[in-house]
Amino acid sequence: MSGSAGWYPDPGHQDGMYRYWDGQRWSTTLSASPAADPPPEMQGEPEQPTSGFTPGEPSRNRLGWVLAGAALVAVIVIAVLVVPRFTGPGLVGADPLPNGQGSINPCPPMATAMETGYDHPNDGRLHGGPLSIPRLGSPWSAPYGDTRVPFGRDVIQQTVTIEENYTANSSWVASVLLAELRIGDGFYEPAEAAGIVAKCVTGAFYGDAVVERDDQVNEETEVDGHEAWILESQLSFDIDNLQTKGELMIIVIVKVDDWRSGLFYASIPDTAPELVPTARDALEHLEVSS
Repeated sequence: MSGSAGWYPDPGHQDGMYRYWDGQRWSTTLSASPAADPPPEMQGEPEQPTSGFTPGEPSRNRLGWVLAGAALVAVIVIAVLVVPRFTGPGLVGADPLPNGQGSINPCPPMATAMETGYDHPNDGRLHGGPLSIPRLGSPWSAPYGDTRVPFGRDVIQQTVTIEENYTANSSWVASVLLAELRIGDGFYEPAEAAGIVAKCVTGAFYGDAVVERDDQVNEETEVDGHEAWILESQLSFDIDNLQTKGELMIIVIVKVDDWRSGLFYASIPDTAPELVPTARDALEHLEVSS
């Protein structure tokens, strides 16, 4: 996209709406008029895209962040997140948008509160956003929420601790997670969403460690009659005091309707291969519940 600042048709495809481009980033504010003044957030110095890992607060889990802008309201769901949790989330270097419209950081900052909006039934299934899977039994934990999934809300997960307290206040876990995800600028279809989520995961969930990604599956699929995309990858890394040196990552984005999608995300450490069948079985029984 040209470096000229101004209002442009919303890259999020909201009809009749415009989003401001300051030459380096998009605004979170929309306008119905391309003649409007620049939004307050864009009237200072343009923010530089962040690259690398930015430490956050230590936590037991290391799942990502929630997109805070209320203007970005399309949705995706993450359904099995078996990613080992690291100390804190961070931001990832930006890539150009697929349509060539500039370059923005695809990974949002961490949210401070859990967002929901669903009244899920007590039916023996794990519900997160519009997706559900059978609730997992022992050794998986009871379901609990998480505020750090990229673009996510109504997040629910079950975990198994693999390496407890491998570093101060941090344990490495396998996790199965469901969530509704908000679509940010730069991806609107399942294939694009899967790529963005994978980038956020490998760029921030592993601290400053170098993560090598070997994609084994990256193709269109179908979930419960809905268009979907699956990305399955073997991750490799070397983190101080951590025995495991890699893990299986599975991301599935499910397009629920024109404004919502769902993601199934699973990551299981190589030191716990016995948990892989559970993750795959959960994926096999993934349903769109609303």
